[in-house]
Amino acid sequence: MQITDVRMRLTPADNKLKAIASVTFDDEFVVHDIKIINGQNGPFIAMPSRKVGDSEYRDVAHPLTSETRNRIKTAIFSRYEELLSSGE
Repeated sequence: MQITDVRMRLTPADNKLKAIASVTFDDEFVVHDIKIINGQNGPFIAMPSRKVGDSEYRDVAHPLTSETRNRIKTAIFSRYEELLSSGE
């Protein structure tokens, strides 16, 4: 499965939430609402999730292997850096 598109909306600079991405696979399947969050140890991606109970969140969609997670993370951060450097 190949990542064929990454679309992204940047959020205001003073926010912990830096961007929201949509990743398309093989031009046939898309996952929306993957977030880039600035955490204590730097930025990370958070897969789309929903709230269950009072304070717990569960991923709605997520990669099953660390290799796939790394490919998604690399593609998202690459697009994020492009947007930041181009000033979009």
